[in-house]
Amino acid sequence: MTFEEHRAELATQTAKMPWRELQRFFASGQAIAVAAGLDLVEVAARVAMDDKTAVEQWIGQNTLGPVTDEQASDWYEADALLWTVVVKPWVLVQPLPETARDK
Repeated sequence: MTFEEHRAELATQTAKMPWRELQRFFASGQAIAVAAGLDLVEVAARVAMDDKTAVEQWIGQNTLGPVTDEQASDWYEADALLWTVVVKPWVLVQPLPETARDK
């Protein structure tokens, strides 16, 4: 499958989910935070294609990595709604822009 095919497929598999429903993935180390400035679907496609160069760059820039305890706590307290996509075994999560939260 090409990158564009992965991207198109993953675009149909995204969902908005409350953090409280995602906590079990955090507890098992499967929740991966994607910084707000990145395209969630592109990141998911790069992870699915095992694009080590892109993934290592994002990790080095601290824009991709395991959800931290602080993030988990903040999202829990705020009852946050996150944009999500699954790339087994990972669940990639990204805070929604303020304007998208009410839609």
